[in-house]
Amino acid sequence: MEQIQITTEYIKLDAFLKFCTAVNSGGEAKILIADGQVQVNGEVCTQRGKKLHPGDTVSIGGETYEVTA
Repeated sequence: MEQIQITTEYIKLDAFLKFCTAVNSGGEAKILIADGQVQVNGEVCTQRGKKLHPGDTVSIGGETYEVTA
């Protein structure tokens, strides 16, 4: 599990995927999220504006990332 540090209170899911370089563009993030290929805290998430806080985990394409402060 790779830890990704944020310096704000939260980060939106689509922005997080770009920030941690799991995707190359916002458009790619939008498609993967809409297709149900992204999990937040172990559950499929289709809300690209989902707010992620430190302690949350995101899984995509066999990789898992943890949001840290």
